[in-house]
Amino acid sequence: MTTVTFLTEGKRIIGFDAKGHSGYSEEGSDIVCAAASMLAFALAEAVQAAGLKTPPVIESGCGGFRVEFRLPGGLSATNENTCQALLTGLMLLFSELHSEYPDNIEVMEA
Repeated sequence: MTTVTFLTEGKRIIGFDAKGHSGYSEEGSDIVCAAASMLAFALAEAVQAAGLKTPPVIESGCGGFRVEFRLPGGLSATNENTCQALLTGLMLLFSELHSEYPDNIEVMEA
């Protein structure tokens, strides 16, 4: 199962961890794992494109993928707002994926 955990401080999302293989199908043809990977990688790229210099930890291979992302401190108000919008959108997309494939992806807040 793929597990996505969003890390929060109050209403602020400060990062996320995504890891695992969904088990929907064998590696290489698993549409759920591919969708989850794409969402996590796209967010990581979008946040970096918004001007953050802190790269996410990204690994993929046998057994699925792993992405760890944490917002750095001291963001400008503009960057903070952009990142919160992106992370909120990511949480909604992962939640929709969970609704479609509840046995293959778990979404949590911590």
